[in-house]
Amino acid sequence: MNTIFWLKNARLECGYQKENERVTGTITGLFHLLIEDGRITKIVKDGEPISNDVPVEDAKGLLVLPSFIEKHVHLDKTLMGDVWRACTPSSSVTERFENEKKVLPTIAASTRNRAESLLEILLASGSTHVRTHVDIYPEVRLQNLEQVQQALETYSNRLSSEIVAFAQHGLLRSGSTKLVREALRNGAGIVGAVDPATIDNNIEASLVQLIDLAVGANADVDLHLHDPGHLGTFTMKRLAALTKEAGWEGRVAVSHAFGIGDVSKEEAYELADILRDAGISIVTSVPINRQMPPVDLLHERGVEVSVGNDNIFDLWSPLGNGDILERAGRLAERFKWVDEVSLSQTLRYITGGKTPLDKDGNQVWPKVGDAASLVLIDASCSAEAVARRSERKAVFYKGNIVSGSLYLQNQSINV
Repeated sequence: MNTIFWLKNARLECGYQKENERVTGTITGLFHLLIEDGRITKIVKDGEPISNDVPVEDAKGLLVLPSFIEKHVHLDKTLMGDVWRACTPSSSVTERFENEKKVLPTIAASTRNRAESLLEILLASGSTHVRTHVDIYPEVRLQNLEQVQQALETYSNRLSSEIVAFAQHGLLRSGSTKLVREALRNGAGIVGAVDPATIDNNIEASLVQLIDLAVGANADVDLHLHDPGHLGTFTMKRLAALTKEAGWEGRVAVSHAFGIGDVSKEEAYELADILRDAGISIVTSVPINRQMPPVDLLHERGVEVSVGNDNIFDLWSPLGNGDILERAGRLAERFKWVDEVSLSQTLRYITGGKTPLDKDGNQVWPKVGDAASLVLIDASCSAEAVARRSERKAVFYKGNIVSGSLYLQNQSINV
């Protein structure tokens, strides 16, 4: 790909159309973006002249949005690239991971090949950043980590990534502390654990060990917390306190956090303020079979929230297609965000907070200097893209096309 080129006829959002102060649609226009060394260095309106000595790619009026962030996926667990199989029903989380320990070693396709198959799917959906959890436990040691690292290295010019050293079977229960520490020394940048109460059977000891590992390795934290109700909220409060004691504000996430959705609104507001003050973010997979964190309430109180797919065709679930935009649409469905502004603002949960327009209709993306990591979508506006899960035609990462196709001087360029 050229280090400098014009992306011509890119449809960008300019504001909201209003009638009697009510938003009735989104105003868009065609623009030309000069992309140089992976960044947008100039933005001009259609009709204004552009230099002819620079290659031109034609977006043909497709909507351009910031590329997506897949905040929670398990590259080592997926069965993508292997034969179809449904799941064996399990009565508990522990039964699931015990079954997984037995079955995964028997699969013909390697962890690396399966991870690469899923990365292709994530890219096609528009995700150019991936946070993957990788299981660390005595039977497998660092084998999953090594193969996932190989897959991510192969894709390092097509997406960015971060790896969670994840004690899936319990940090204390499986005796994995030493192995997790080793994983953090060998390329994982985040430490992860699961359900300090119901898996490790000791909230305080499990959380203290988790934070100690993070501080010792200068690593971030991502805790899987499925525990419901006040058990879950108590755990989050203790995590927040330990986070502040360690000075780890802004470096901790809680995935799932179902407990916030189980308590009263007053308790949820209180907990949201505690999470905000500790700089703890929430990652949700937008489940349909149980309560989930009140995303609107958390956002209102200043808590950062992200969406991830979580399990995508693995031994935990045969479902999931890797499409993070589809998951954002599900989020809008769950919270009944059906108006133009709400649908458009839903994008923030899969882009790291980036939306073309703010809630008042001011254009805030893209700006000169922004990374040219883009998704070109067959939609009239971002609200339609979220509601209709519109087709992604091309994906750019740092100015390079990494999935789909575009047109360069009347020639199709494919990946």
